[in-house]
Amino acid sequence: MSAIGKALAAAWHALAGAARGVFRWITGIIPSPRQALLIALAAPAWLLLRLPGGAPWVALVMVLVAFVVLLDILSLPAAWQFTVERHVPENIGIGDEADGEYEVQSRAGRAIRFSIHDALPRGVERLGAPGGTGVERVAAHGVRAMPFRLAGRERGSWPLGPVSVRVRGRLDLVRRTFRLVPGETMRVTPSMSGVRRYRLLALQRRLRDAGVRAVRRRGDGTNFANLREYVTGDDPRHIDWKATARRDKLITREFTVEQGQTVLVAVDAGRLMTQLAGPLSRFEHALSSATLLADVATQSGDQVGAIVFDDQVRAFVPAARGRPALQRLRDAFVPAVATMTEPDYAAAFRTLAARHRKRSLIVLYTDVVDPRASQALIALTARSAMRHVLVVVALRNDALMAAAVPGRDSTSDQLYESAAAEELVMAREAALARMRHAGVTVLDVSPQLMTAAVINRYLEIKARASL
Repeated sequence: MSAIGKALAAAWHALAGAARGVFRWITGIIPSPRQALLIALAAPAWLLLRLPGGAPWVALVMVLVAFVVLLDILSLPAAWQFTVERHVPENIGIGDEADGEYEVQSRAGRAIRFSIHDALPRGVERLGAPGGTGVERVAAHGVRAMPFRLAGRERGSWPLGPVSVRVRGRLDLVRRTFRLVPGETMRVTPSMSGVRRYRLLALQRRLRDAGVRAVRRRGDGTNFANLREYVTGDDPRHIDWKATARRDKLITREFTVEQGQTVLVAVDAGRLMTQLAGPLSRFEHALSSATLLADVATQSGDQVGAIVFDDQVRAFVPAARGRPALQRLRDAFVPAVATMTEPDYAAAFRTLAARHRKRSLIVLYTDVVDPRASQALIALTARSAMRHVLVVVALRNDALMAAAVPGRDSTSDQLYESAAAEELVMAREAALARMRHAGVTVLDVSPQLMTAAVINRYLEIKARASL
């Protein structure tokens, strides 16, 4: 191709690009209700056509209307004069809330009024309009920060949708929409509010507010526990001389026994775990409690692993120590879902036997209905209790428990339902009793209250050095 041909082709592409830009600019402009009102007010001018010499006046009115609208169009900012950035956290717990922010920057020579519309996925919800109102304002050559709140609604990794910004002309006769696609992704994880609250209370030494008892074992460990008055027989090397000088009596340091152990959390993702316990399913409560237990164990220096299963093993995280292990556990929990299948406890325990042979504390989140349906679980837990320290967290069905107690003015149908519920409750208690008789520790707790009970039992086991 000759140089002239290349120049003509380049000119044609540039012209076509400019035409496309102008077309997008024109089609992005929409009339506002105020423009419709202006046209409605100018419409009676057409009646002047019936009068002699009225046509020029009609034309003048229409030209004035078109001129005013054109001026408002020209007052709209160009795409390069208006930018929006969305700042959101990478992770949010299901049911938790977090802070987000839109940062709007204007390079235009006048103040701009605008509104923001965010296409978020179903797993993430924006609470209210940013800034508290629907229409916002940014000063000329200014920057506007607009905070908002987000809530996690469904676990998973969610690509965040585009942000549409609708700016208004100076007279608000026309509006233009900018569509931005930031390309961010947000992960909705098991609820982290319990983890944050636990850490805060631990720093404030107020763990009793969360129902957690401080269980210590006295000994010659290396972890400082507290100060107490010196008694005969204490090691003189542990005397705290500064505290002794302040209190005018001998004060000694007390230590806890430092023992590392392995904690494996096993979460049943079968049919019974899909039942709701408040706004969330029992499975979500189990994942949140398991996450908090893993966080506590990690801070105690223990190794942490996890297994999630229904009719097959859905996720397995080998036991490891430190914050990376906790992160791997959270990553495994994010895509996990509870299904309507019956759990295969045998497959889960076979996986544990094959991939983890070390004696460990196994915390199993599940539920049982009756001895016959739970025969496999009872047999497997009894066998595992001979090798491991096994804690079965049986998530209580609060609605079933309430239905088992009839009211004073119950109808015949309600009495029948109460009798059926009482039969299920008694069968469930019989199944749990068989597990306890086999040496399995069973926590029969409500999903909303189980976290403190699980942590207390973990601390007791660790203090007794059962592993």
